[in-house]
Amino acid sequence: MELQRLLLLIIVTSVETLIVLQKREPIFHFLHLSCLIIFLTLKSCFFSNPTQVYLVDFSCLKPPSSCIVPFSKFLGNASKFESFDKESLAFMAKVLASSGHGQETYLPPALHHIPPLSHHQESIEEVHMVLFPIMDDLLAKTNLSPQEIDILIVNCSGFCPSPSFASIVINKYSMRSDVKSYSLSGMGCSASALAIDLAKNLLKVHKNSYAVVLSTEILSTGWYAGHEQPKLILNCVFRMGSAAILLTNKKQEKMNSKYELFLTLRTQKAFDDRAYLSTIREEDSNGKLGVTIKRDILEAWSEISIVAGELLRWNVMVLGSSILPFLEKFRYGVSVIRKRYIDKSTEIYVPNFKTVIEHFCLPTSGRQLVSELAKGLKLGDREMEAALMTLHRFGNQSSSSLWYELAYLEAKQRVKKGDRVWQLGMGTGPKCTSLVWKCIRPMDEDESKKGPWADSIHRYPLVAVDR
Repeated sequence: MELQRLLLLIIVTSVETLIVLQKREPIFHFLHLSCLIIFLTLKSCFFSNPTQVYLVDFSCLKPPSSCIVPFSKFLGNASKFESFDKESLAFMAKVLASSGHGQETYLPPALHHIPPLSHHQESIEEVHMVLFPIMDDLLAKTNLSPQEIDILIVNCSGFCPSPSFASIVINKYSMRSDVKSYSLSGMGCSASALAIDLAKNLLKVHKNSYAVVLSTEILSTGWYAGHEQPKLILNCVFRMGSAAILLTNKKQEKMNSKYELFLTLRTQKAFDDRAYLSTIREEDSNGKLGVTIKRDILEAWSEISIVAGELLRWNVMVLGSSILPFLEKFRYGVSVIRKRYIDKSTEIYVPNFKTVIEHFCLPTSGRQLVSELAKGLKLGDREMEAALMTLHRFGNQSSSSLWYELAYLEAKQRVKKGDRVWQLGMGTGPKCTSLVWKCIRPMDEDESKKGPWADSIHRYPLVAVDR
């Protein structure tokens, strides 16, 4: 669009200059101006009316206290499992210590059993436990009837039942026969952001519609009961959580909505073997299924950080061209040219996204990864706070973590009208999805006292954060 504007400016200036140089009659200036006005009018009427997508409201699951699993309980139960030896227990203790988790994260009831229950029925019960409460809460907050929902998207990476997730929800809430339903699996921790991008594209086609996105990860079916250390990591880092988001393209809902979707962007590096194999689900030597990262926890976080950094650079480059001010783009462009043609030892300039983004929701894949991403984007403690506090209070909830971070910012009453929020989802594949929201209606004091942070927000941040 910027190139189009620049080209139009060049054409208009050139024509006007030509008219002046040739000393044409005033009528030519009038005709030139008339053509320009007609062109801009037609363009605004027929080509410049993109569908606006609004986030009416969202809900996040607060699991029951009976599901809390402190480190001592996790390791105590694990020590009773025949599948784990002393080396496996020591390794998992090391992972927990470096994860950034607190002592109040949650695991589903099936994983509190000794040994854990990982059968299909337990997973289906977990689906009901994590999806139905947030769906009920979202419908109650928005006064929406299930019959009014036009589009339903449910994402979960590791569990793909039949009937599908979407069918389970449609059956529970007796939705319309023509509801457009989608179930996304295997999309990793970026699945929720990816589902929003899908919903946006569907809302461009289906006018005057409501779309609901349900985002979760089912842990019962993903438990690894073997000895290979790279596959034990996910036992320790993934925790229970889910989110429900209501989107619409109805203009009359704008004033009732919290946010307007300003921009979405998806990039991926699945074509690169090294990136593709950085995290992969496969069987171990005994035929037990698990997700492989790397041999050692430090090497694992290092490899993930490298791949994440490479993927993020692609995403940031395209995102920056859309939202950054001209001066930041110019500095970046000059640094790229200098590194390529003048001095290859110089660093490429990292644009200051804080000039256009007020709040950041980073992936909660681990404390070290959050720090590395923030360092790469030149963000400070304030910008990392939502991710690190969500990681401490709720753990890595896969794709739904982004919404717990946004709920944290709202509970702190930091999001003001006109502020922009950047949600960055990164997942296996690997893939990266950015969502940029513009606040329309900030939360009032009563709203901020509800939600998943209601009973704990006063304790955070744990460490004084620089403003």
